[in-house]
This record gives sequence, C-alpha cells and structure tokens, in this order.
Amino acid sequence: MKIAIVKLSALGDIIHAMVVLQFIKKHHPETVIDWVVEEGFKGVLEHSTHISRIHTVNLRVVKQKKSPFLLFKELRKIRLIGAYDIVIDMQGLLKSALIARLIPSETTLGFDNNSLRESLASIFYNQTFSMDYAQNVIERNIALISHGLQISITQDDIRNKGSFLCSSQQHSFNELSKTTHNIALIPRASFQSKCYPVEKFVQLTTQLDANFLVVWGNEAEKTVAENIKASSPNVHVMSKLSLDELISLISQVDLVIGSDTGPTHMAWALNIPSITLFGPTPGYRNTYATDINRIIESETIVNPYKVNKNDFSIKNIKLSDIIKMSQDLLRAKP
Repeated sequence: MKIAIVKLSALGDIIHAMVVLQFIKKHHPETVIDWVVEEGFKGVLEHSTHISRIHTVNLRVVKQKKSPFLLFKELRKIRLIGAYDIVIDMQGLLKSALIARLIPSETTLGFDNNSLRESLASIFYNQTFSMDYAQNVIERNIALISHGLQISITQDDIRNKGSFLCSSQQHSFNELSKTTHNIALIPRASFQSKCYPVEKFVQLTTQLDANFLVVWGNEAEKTVAENIKASSPNVHVMSKLSLDELISLISQVDLVIGSDTGPTHMAWALNIPSITLFGPTPGYRNTYATDINRIIESETIVNPYKVNKNDFSIKNIKLSDIIKMSQDLLRAKP
C-alpha cells in the first residue's frame, strides 16, 4: 500500500500528526508513506525512519507574491508526484484539501464538513470521517488514520508511543550542564497573547535551581531571550538553531517549559518532560497530557473554533504552580 499524507504546517501541528506514522508501520510494515509539507517545515520530517519521500510546496511564497503563475506551478508539481492508493488530508483546510485532491489516488480522505473549521474543504474528498473539531487534535489524527486504514489504535498505544522525532546526529551544545538539570525555555509563540510574561520567566530562572537554555527563532525573540539572561546567571541564550539542531537539543534536556508552540510540543514527541502554558488556546485540545507532559491552563473559557488574540489570561498563571510542577517532574527523573 502506498499512502500520501498532506499536512503542510505549522510546526506543532505537523508534530501532532507525525505520531500516526509508527502505528501505520506497526500494522502495515511494508506500507510506503510519503508526506506533503510546506518547504520551511521539511526539516522536522526529513530524518523520520517512517517516511519514504517528502514532497514540498511553497504556498506561503505564492501568498506573499500573489502570483497566479507560481500557484499554477506549485499545483502542477503536485499533480506529477505519482499515484497513491490513499491520500489523507490531516490539515483540513481548503488549500490542503485541494492539494490532496490533485494527487492521483483511488481514495482521498479527510474530515467531513461538520468536523472542520473550513467546512468547504470536505468537497475535495471522496471519503470522509466525522469527529468534533473541538476534540483533542492528536486523538482526531489517530481516529482519522484508524478509519482510513482500518487499524486499531488505543489510548494506551498513544500513552506508550515511541519517540518519533529524529535529528541527523546528536549535536553537541556547550551550554548543557553535566552537573545540574537542564531546562529549555520557549518563551515566545506565534502571537503575543500566547506568551507567558517575560518578567515571570525571569523570576522562574531565579527561583528554580537549574541550568536554563532559552530558544529563539527571530530577532524579536532573541531580544526576549537576552532580557531573560540579563537578570539571571543561570541562563544561556542559544544560537539560532535549525530544526535538526532543535530536535537534538530538546532530546538532551531534562525539562521543557513554554507556550503552546512547536518547539514545546517537540518534548511530547521525544518523551521529554514538559510543561505547556495555555491562555487563549485550548490545552485540552492542543496537546496530549501524560505523566511527564503536563499542561497549565488559564481560567479563561476558550472557543477552539475562534481564537481570541486579545485574551491575555496566560499572565494570570501562577509562577508558584509552574515551579511546583517543575520540581515534581525533575524529582521523578531517573
């Protein structure tokens, strides 16, 4: 059997989809699995032992340049990638559904119109599956795959999953301590109201006995990282990391603390302890809590269908709760 998975972006969403790969291979070890992704996120997939080929698109460039020619070029590229037994759109957006439909296949599977934010996407599928959009995103991904491939994946299977992100090598980082716990901080996210206050991260680094490594992705985030470092001797600002290096770093730390964003979700994928902080986005939906992967949500009532970017309730999460949870997780490490 030959499968194409369409999941274009973003980093955390791709990670939450990749968990299905090990279960497909467990039930159908000879299956060939290819993946269609935005060029900028290829790095999180390219060393997976479960993926045969990665096909990239540049729809973000098309959107930026507003070029019909570039759009035609990208869509034509998709038409030529070859035929599949089944194409599964795990994104559920109009753009991903169109791409899924353009790939030659016997079956194009996605969620039905009542299970999507962009309900029109369902018209591009010839097989659909129903599951409430507000349900946990990882459970939705698992259920879609289970339905399409007629395999059984239990909650215990998810809880006992194997680590599934791979880097090209174990990169060395001088900032890692050999004598105390290493904690990676992910203080920024895609928009401001998802971010825990910088001053509270500063307090965290002064009240918790550990070696802190702050990760950043652009100049604004680097400035935030340097502000955290300026107030604490136990903080290292990392250099700008590739996705390959980031996977390697997260795999070597003892704990990750951060917002609802891709680098934080890497910890769950790598079976590394983590604390994910939620304000305007739903913690019950956007990650999979385990004994070592904990969440702390603000008290706001979140609508998973429409994110309120003016909801800054994340700032009300108590620092003492994060410290207590961190200590518990670190104490439990072998």
